[in-house]
Amino acid sequence: MLALLTAGVALAVAAGAQDGPAPGNRFVCTALPPEAARAGCPLPAMPMQGGALSPEEELRAAVLQLRETVVQQKETLGAQREAISELTAKLARCEGLAAGKVPGRAASGKDTMGDLPRDPGHVVEQLSRSLQTLKDRLESLEHQLRVNVSMAALPGDFREVLQRRLGELERQLLRKVAELEDEKSLLHNETSAHRQKTESALNALLQRVTELERGNSAFKSPDAFKVSLPLRTNYLYGKIKKTLPELYAFTICLWLRSSASPGIGTPFSYAVPGQANEIVLIEWGNNPIELLINDKVAQLPLFVSDGKWHHICVTWTTRDGMWEAFQDGEKLGTGENLAPWHPIKPGGVLILGQEQDTVGGRFDATQAFVGELSQFNIWDRVLRAQEIIHIANCSANMAGNIIPWVDNNVDVFGGASKWPVETCEERLLDL
Repeated sequence: MLALLTAGVALAVAAGAQDGPAPGNRFVCTALPPEAARAGCPLPAMPMQGGALSPEEELRAAVLQLRETVVQQKETLGAQREAISELTAKLARCEGLAAGKVPGRAASGKDTMGDLPRDPGHVVEQLSRSLQTLKDRLESLEHQLRVNVSMAALPGDFREVLQRRLGELERQLLRKVAELEDEKSLLHNETSAHRQKTESALNALLQRVTELERGNSAFKSPDAFKVSLPLRTNYLYGKIKKTLPELYAFTICLWLRSSASPGIGTPFSYAVPGQANEIVLIEWGNNPIELLINDKVAQLPLFVSDGKWHHICVTWTTRDGMWEAFQDGEKLGTGENLAPWHPIKPGGVLILGQEQDTVGGRFDATQAFVGELSQFNIWDRVLRAQEIIHIANCSANMAGNIIPWVDNNVDVFGGASKWPVETCEERLLDL
């Protein structure tokens, strides 16, 4: 179509540049055949940029080229419209000449319009169609330009959508974090309240235990009880809660009553890691009562298996391993070289009624004490004989400064039990 319009413009230029036709002249309008427009109107070649470009940059370059092409087409269309207007005016003149003769040539002139290959009306119609075709092509180019612009803008729109989505996710995440922080704070407050409540309950319980330890005992006084071990088993025993410090001398006194035969068993034993026989008082089988210190043995001249209450005291010092044995306030035996210079080790377990083969366990029923025990006290020095006599005849009530005989310091296990004990005077009458 552009070729056809170009031919028309060329025809107009060939007819002359004057504003109006000179007298005696005429315009010859020649229509081009339709095949002349088959070549179309090629678009100008787009310059290729060197180097590899990203898809977004290629789209932008294509859009710019399309915009330039549209501008050029619009300029060309404007020029062609001006040419068409001029051609239309000239065609009108040609049509006027076709209707009559040019002045001065009425008699012999020839109707040159009759030599035109086509009818002028057909030429005008063909030009109109060419103009419409060019207009449609222009609209197609504008539509393609809009599509390309939309495609070029797609990555930017996608980034905006992605950024909005990321922003929304970030806000959701922040809200979730805030909710978790609130839950954490609430849980911490609940935990603190529960801990305070638990501590209050424990403090109340501890206060109650302290009150019981201060004298709210089931017995007349904290030391007015005895431990009963009625059977020779390996599971009846009492346990002293406190342990011993390191000792270089001691005095152990207790009241006991037993009629077991043969042998009363083990009234008490003290075991430490590495030495189960750190301190043991035992009468086993037909053997006499023995005092063991660091597994060293001294036989004591004591006789207490007559079923009566007896007061027993043993003393020992690491210096030369000196020892003494008292029964009912009377010294019946003494000796030396019983584990001399050996200090009693601290941190062990003190058991009533059983001999320990390991610390706190592995009891042997044949060595178990059968009877009753009371007033078990330990001092960290050797008591004088007069002090022991006063304790035995009930004229003095001395509690051990290391291990005192009090209710809350003694636990019983396996069927052993605590009972109110006879008064000291009643025990004396039993001798």
